[in-house]
Amino acid sequence: MILGGVMHFICLMKSHAAYGRYVDTSGSSMMVPARLAWFLQELPALLVPLLLMLTTDGNNGTGRHLMLWTFCLHYFQRSCIYSLLTKGRPYPLNIMLSGIVFCSINGFLQAHYLLHCATYHNTWFSDACVLAGLIIFFIGMGINIHSDHILRSLRKPGEISYKIPRGGLFEYVSGANFFGEIVEWLGYAVATWSLPTFAFAFFTICFIGPRAYHHHR
Repeated sequence: MILGGVMHFICLMKSHAAYGRYVDTSGSSMMVPARLAWFLQELPALLVPLLLMLTTDGNNGTGRHLMLWTFCLHYFQRSCIYSLLTKGRPYPLNIMLSGIVFCSINGFLQAHYLLHCATYHNTWFSDACVLAGLIIFFIGMGINIHSDHILRSLRKPGEISYKIPRGGLFEYVSGANFFGEIVEWLGYAVATWSLPTFAFAFFTICFIGPRAYHHHR
């Protein structure tokens, strides 16, 4: 995942990921309605951890479950709420399938680590990293959700044009929605303090960081 992040960063600084405002609707690519695409793409990152929790024997402890439910909360919001609200353009099928593969692998990686590898002591909840990380995570999630709301409010029903957003953190950064998601996963990495979660946070920065840069330009 770390290597993939580096490769994506190099490629995406030179070109755009072909979805959203950068999609070429005149091309020959098969397109999927945005709401369906976001739902199907994000859903594996919710279902795979839930499936692993259901099929893992024994008591895995409150700490592990809390961290995994925190991960699932983000993807519940993205797959079951955000997907119903989005007003985006049709989504290329190949990009959606790539997203499904990534979310499946990442969902398995995070869930497998937390359920089978992570160790939490009895005093885990008083740990400074856990508390600070969870606070950062929910601040980032709040920024992400609020910024997405601002972006949706720019469009009238049926409209898919792009406008410069105002308000919230958009007064300070051009990609406040991306910034919120980066903060979210950095907080999650701090809370869990593990290589898999830091790898995911790093990949997130490498993937949506260049997108935010191109949006700013």
